[in-house]
Amino acid sequence: MKKYELFTIIKPNLDNDEADKIVNKIEEAIKNFGGEVLEADKMGRKKLAYEVGGFSDGFMVNQIIKVPADKVAELKRQLGLNDSIIRVMFTTKECA
Repeated sequence: MKKYELFTIIKPNLDNDEADKIVNKIEEAIKNFGGEVLEADKMGRKKLAYEVGGFSDGFMVNQIIKVPADKVAELKRQLGLNDSIIRVMFTTKECA
């Protein structure tokens, strides 16, 4: 399994509990694909550099995950279907 960094921006019109539920759903989806969450950094609500999806701020979460490489595309697709998520960015994490 490869290591990835998953950066997610969640809609700001949710309260903290709802945002936490979205993060838990993301972690559940990762586990359903045979992966695991190694680290999770809930950065809270932050102002965005530019508007994304009509929002100028959002709840930001950065996770270091391990997922089978052949499951990444489907995971991205599922995260994109969630209406509460306004942006997802996957990057490959270099192993040291």
